[in-house]
Amino acid sequence: MSTSSSTRFCSPSTIRLAISTCPNDTFAFHAILENKIDLLGLKLDIELLDIQQLNEGLFNDRFDVAKASFHAALLLADRTVVLPSGSALGFGVGPLLLASKSDSLPIDFDSVTGGPALTLCPGEQTTAAMLFRLFYGRELSAGRIRIEHVVFSEIMQKLKQQKAEFGVCIHEGRFTWKEEGLYLVEDLGTRWEQETDSPLPLGGILASRELDRATVSRIQSVIRSSIEYGIAHRGETLSTMRTYAQACSDAVLWAHVDLYVNQWTVELGDVGRRALSVLSAKARERGIAPRPGLDIEIFPGF
Repeated sequence: MSTSSSTRFCSPSTIRLAISTCPNDTFAFHAILENKIDLLGLKLDIELLDIQQLNEGLFNDRFDVAKASFHAALLLADRTVVLPSGSALGFGVGPLLLASKSDSLPIDFDSVTGGPALTLCPGEQTTAAMLFRLFYGRELSAGRIRIEHVVFSEIMQKLKQQKAEFGVCIHEGRFTWKEEGLYLVEDLGTRWEQETDSPLPLGGILASRELDRATVSRIQSVIRSSIEYGIAHRGETLSTMRTYAQACSDAVLWAHVDLYVNQWTVELGDVGRRALSVLSAKARERGIAPRPGLDIEIFPGF
C-alpha cells in the first residue's frame, strides 16, 4: 500500500470495517450491526476483535476502516486519518496499574530483587502501554521493570494466579478489579489529566488514506448516525453488548457505556483535537513515537 500523498484514492465495493468487542463500541455500532439505519449505499464486511488485533490489522493493511488505539494512530499517521466520530476520549477513563499483592504497595522499584518486576500490558501499540512507558520509562530503562504483552482479558486472571507482579488493566476490568481481589497502584488516566490538563484520548476510528473523500465522508456519516441512534435507543443496544461482552453483568455494561461514550464520541471537537496534539507531543518527547513524524490528522484533512 502506498503511503505517499499521491496515493491512489479508491472507492471499494466492500468496506472492510473492524471494531472492538468492548461495550462502548458495540453500543456505538449497534445500529450498523443490526441494520437500524441507512448505510448510504455502503457494503460493510464487519469484524469484531481485541484492540491489539485491530491495531495489528491496520498495520498489515487488513482493514479499510477500524477502531484503533491512538498510539497506533500516531504510528500510522501517514496511512490513516481519524474520523471525528467514534472515539473513546474523556476524563476518568484511563487504564489502571494493578498489583497482584497488597505488599507490593507502595511500589519501591529500587528495592526489587530477583530480577525485574513483570508488568503485563494489553498490546504493544495500545495507548495503555504507551502511558505506562510514558510514566515508568525511568524504571524500564534501569531494568527494574519488564513488559510482557498479552490479550487484555488475560491480565487480571494472570495477576490473580501470581504470574506477574503488575498489570495495566483496561476496559471492563476498570470496574471489577476490587471484586477480583487485586490492588490499585495508580490510575494512569488520572496522572495523565494532572500532567496535561487534558482528557485522555484512548482510541478512535481510523480510515485508510487510500479511500476517496466521498467514501470516507459517507462512512463518517453512518458512524455518527449509529452513535446517535444508540443514544436515542439506549435499551435496544443491550442485547448487542451482551453478545460480545466478556462475561459482564448488565450493570458493568452500562457503567462502561456511561464512562466511555460521551460528547467526544459523537464529535471530537476542539477539545478532542487538542488532546490528540498533546498525546503526539508527549510520545515524541519520550521517544515512543518517531521524531520528526506526522501528527494524527482528523478527517476532513487529507
